[in-house]
Order: sequence, then C-alpha cells, then structure tokens
Amino acid sequence: MKNTRNSNDRLNIVGDKIRYYREKNNWSYQKLSDKLMILGIDIHKQSIYRIEKGLRTVVDYELCGFAKCFNISLETLVSEYMKDL
Repeated sequence: MKNTRNSNDRLNIVGDKIRYYREKNNWSYQKLSDKLMILGIDIHKQSIYRIEKGLRTVVDYELCGFAKCFNISLETLVSEYMKDL
C-alpha cells in the first residue's frame, strides 16, 4: 500500500508532539534514539528528525515506544488529530 499524506502534507500525525516532548525533556535525537533502542525499537536519530518533520511514517510499535519513553499515553500523542476528525 502506498503512503498517503494527511491534509497538511505530512506522513504522520505525531511528529509535532514527538518534537515537543523530546525538547521538553531536553533530549537530543541521539538520546531519544538510545532510549528507544533500550526498548528494542531501532530508530536512527536521522529517522526521528524525519518523523518530526513529517517526512517519515510511524508504525504502531514505534508509536508505543515513543509514548513509553515520554511516559505519556498514546491518546496524548494523537489527541489533536482525533479532535479534528
């Protein structure tokens, strides 16, 4: 299945939230990548950058990993999008 972009031409709906929580925790791309790796999720720092910019999709297990790293719920990551549906 081909990737489709949402209404604001992004490949994911969580990039802004991921950037917000990464910066809130004062983590570099590498630090977040390392934390995900501890959970068994291999996302290179460049891929995190691409996720935040909306240039890369996020699969379900990665979404769960981000939520766990930030100690937030999945709902928190997707709430803005859900409101707009």
